[in-house]
Amino acid sequence: MLGLLAAIQILLSIFLVVLVLMHSGRDTGFGGLGFTPASQGGQHVVERNLTRLTVIVAFFFTVNSVALFYLFD
Repeated sequence: MLGLLAAIQILLSIFLVVLVLMHSGRDTGFGGLGFTPASQGGQHVVERNLTRLTVIVAFFFTVNSVALFYLFD
């Protein structure tokens, strides 16, 4: 069980880093490469979905971190 949670933690952390880099400013990170569309006067649908996905992955990362903490205890 510990090995499975550790592997999931690694995958979640990589995915979370990629998602956060996609949130970077217009000219930095993946945002400058054209992965996130520029919006005119508000948040684009893709950006809102990216934010939601980031929050969900961060939630699972936190839950998995707590589970790993209690397994090591």
